[in-house]
Amino acid sequence: MAKSLEVSLTWTHDLVFDTQLPSGPGPSLDGNSAVATSPTQAVALALGACMGIDVVNILKKGRHDLKALSVKVIGARADGPPSYFTGWTLHYDITGPVPEAAIQRAIDLSRDTYCSVWHSLRRDAPLEVTYTRVDG
Repeated sequence: MAKSLEVSLTWTHDLVFDTQLPSGPGPSLDGNSAVATSPTQAVALALGACMGIDVVNILKKGRHDLKALSVKVIGARADGPPSYFTGWTLHYDITGPVPEAAIQRAIDLSRDTYCSVWHSLRRDAPLEVTYTRVDG
């Protein structure tokens, strides 16, 4: 049987929705980005988190001494409605004496195999991933 995911949203006011996840209340979403994260910002955050989680998991399972990791996500968007994402750039800042080959392998595995968010996005949107490593 295929896996499924169910969440619910309730309109509260203006363009703001409260969300409910299987584990409890989720984040509010705001179409105007005035009081909460917008849905498109949430997509960018989800992509960064999904790939970041994969990279951390892969490096930790490889017993690398990862001290810190941050991800910057830039999503290019089409000019007019529906202003869909046309491309992505992710940049990781990685601290710790992790071999560069291990970092690249973790990024490749996330992009090519594990990140369900990336594999749920448009296939015609390119993804560029870079990183900077600092021994720490």
